[in-house]
Amino acid sequence: VMGLWLLQESIRIWREQGQRIELAELLAQAGREKAFASVVDPDAAEFLPPGDMPARIAAACERTGQPVPQSPAAFTRCILDSLALGHRLAIRSAAELSGRDIDTVHIVGGGSQNGLLCQLTADACGLPVLAGPVEATAIGNVLVQARSLGIVGDLAGMRRLVAATSPVRRFEPAGDRAGWDAAAARIS
Repeated sequence: VMGLWLLQESIRIWREQGQRIELAELLAQAGREKAFASVVDPDAAEFLPPGDMPARIAAACERTGQPVPQSPAAFTRCILDSLALGHRLAIRSAAELSGRDIDTVHIVGGGSQNGLLCQLTADACGLPVLAGPVEATAIGNVLVQARSLGIVGDLAGMRRLVAATSPVRRFEPAGDRAGWDAAAARIS
């Protein structure tokens, strides 16, 4: 799933337009916006290049007959609902392809710091989300090097070390299951 590129690029554009955007306040405002008002496919090719992401999101909403978000908070809610739905689709595809049940979603890296995204993902997937570690790439690199040097013996040992040194937050699913199902149908 695309990740937070859509939001990062939107914030860049709003700031270039002279808007004062603070992420924490934007996320708080987005949390108060109507859920599922508009959703887009976050992995659509039109969202890959840099540029005016809010205009592209607006065009996608118009093309699919959905309301166009009217504020940065509404665009942010659209983006986060859409990413959560993207996570839902990816989790369901992974379960289907592997033939295994999935009981937990792990969000690592920068996205793990976005509590609203983590909660929306838990709600969309109907599964608990474990958020963290933030520096997953760096930690993984160190662990692979430690394993190659014989400092850490196996995958279970590596997991224990990460669990002991990296805080993880847990988000439980809640909310409107029917709403998520209806929203998912709009981007499937």
